[in-house]
Amino acid sequence: MGVENRSTVVEFVLLGLAESMVLQTLLFVLFLAMYLVTLSGNAVMVLLIGVDPRLRTPMYFFLLHLSLLDMCYSSVTVPQMLVHLLSVHKALPFARCALQMYIFLAFGMAECVLLAIMAYDRYVAICYPLHYGTIMSRHLCSRMAAAAWVSGFLNSLIVNAFALHLPYQGPSHINQFFCEVPAVIKLASADTTTAEVVVFVFGTLLLLVPFLLIAASYGRILAAILRIHSVEGRHRAASTCASHLLVVSLFYGTAVFAYMRPTSATSSTGQDKAVSIFYTVVTPMLNPLIYSLRNKEVKGALGRLATRKIFTKM
Repeated sequence: MGVENRSTVVEFVLLGLAESMVLQTLLFVLFLAMYLVTLSGNAVMVLLIGVDPRLRTPMYFFLLHLSLLDMCYSSVTVPQMLVHLLSVHKALPFARCALQMYIFLAFGMAECVLLAIMAYDRYVAICYPLHYGTIMSRHLCSRMAAAAWVSGFLNSLIVNAFALHLPYQGPSHINQFFCEVPAVIKLASADTTTAEVVVFVFGTLLLLVPFLLIAASYGRILAAILRIHSVEGRHRAASTCASHLLVVSLFYGTAVFAYMRPTSATSSTGQDKAVSIFYTVVTPMLNPLIYSLRNKEVKGALGRLATRKIFTKM
């Protein structure tokens, strides 16, 4: 298809979350507070893991990358949403919309892979504790983290190439608060079957394959925990996985709803927007809280950092 036939839409208009200015102002205050908590919470996790020698283990190395991903992930959509909540004309140029689609999906796909890697890390720690340091070497951890980032950007490139290859000649109103691939595809002025199949297949693969790896890892972990005779030992082993399981449940519960359905099946109703808010705003905010509130090592590192700052000022 030639460039001259590709797109006559120069900008997309985002319908946003509400029409009432009073409600938009309230939502602005709420989401600004949540975004600040997201940035500060994840930044604290990155700082703690970076400066505390006791947290320089594979588990916290991957947690550092999760915090970086969450900061980037939420920053792709939330600042623009905040601006639009106080704006009359909620529009994005075509190029900016395309860029947002690409980066947002790249970070989301990278997080799927990273969560599977973190499950594998817990599997090795519990099932092969004597060989944990040898198996989860610094070199292997670095390569797996890099694979998560690279796979996200490469797979997002393929999905967005199919989506943006479609002609967009109108309408240009997206019933969403950011440019998301399923919502944008529905505005195409041609048959979207191929693009829908690509989005569905890649969404299924990038969600289902890591999820199956996570399920397999925790199946082996559960079997190993059941073989532990002492109740205290079982509790200690299970507690190291509880935070990760909760994060996985929050992330996959909403992502599956959004991407493991054919695009034509999505309704762009308030339910879809609520789900989008959850995985773009709520989940990145909760992840550092889940790990810090349930983890004695993180609490200890935070206490040591605070004590160090106090004595430095004295």
